[in-house]
Amino acid sequence: MLIFNLVLCALAVLTCAACATLFLRGHARTRRALLLWSGICFVFLTLNNMLLFLDLVVLEEDLRPWRHAAAFAGLVFMIFGLLREQKR
Repeated sequence: MLIFNLVLCALAVLTCAACATLFLRGHARTRRALLLWSGICFVFLTLNNMLLFLDLVVLEEDLRPWRHAAAFAGLVFMIFGLLREQKR
């Protein structure tokens, strides 16, 4: 079960990091604000997945409050970006 958790958490971190990179590169190229807010959201979701990796595989401690805080921060940035784009 440890190998499964390791692979699953590593794939989640890599996927979120790739999404964050692509969104931020797209923002740098086109200067579209929604790409920036999506990229920031995925940076925090990557942090959330890294904390999950540390929680389940490395430390085996309860990092749930920190994980929830990172996910919440990412969603706040995404919602802010969506609301800001809607006003334009």
